[in-house]
Amino acid sequence: MKAITIHQPWATLIALGEKRFETRGWSTNHRGPIAIHAAKKVDKEICLEEPFRSVLEKHGHTADNLPTGAVIAVANITECWSVGENHQGGMPVLFNGDEGQMKRICLQEDSFGWFEHGRFVWEMTDVKPFDPVPAKGQQGLWNWGGERDASRT
Repeated sequence: MKAITIHQPWATLIALGEKRFETRGWSTNHRGPIAIHAAKKVDKEICLEEPFRSVLEKHGHTADNLPTGAVIAVANITECWSVGENHQGGMPVLFNGDEGQMKRICLQEDSFGWFEHGRFVWEMTDVKPFDPVPAKGQQGLWNWGGERDASRT
């Protein structure tokens, strides 16, 4: 199964279903299941800022108890959008050039990503969190062989 390593708290926000869009500087053609790997790095300062603090707190998390160095969820990548030049009503507008679709991002999602013109947005659905499965992450998309362990949780 393909996997992506994401720094904390963003990986946990995806696992909790609070963050549906992962922003990247590169596009992906991958569609379907992807393992969400929580990197060892935790941005403790951002965990104290809103809306991060209150959303994490709502689920019983702080910067000090986020899982690291482990796969924590599986999601489906359903689309890869590009961030448009315009913001409508202050919110980023995403485009899908292949199908000519547009989508706007809500305020909380805007806070949880880097929605700058020219960047890419991976839409994730059907998130299934599970107990952390230790794994060594990598840059870019990589292959994770622990899906058998995750399916037992």
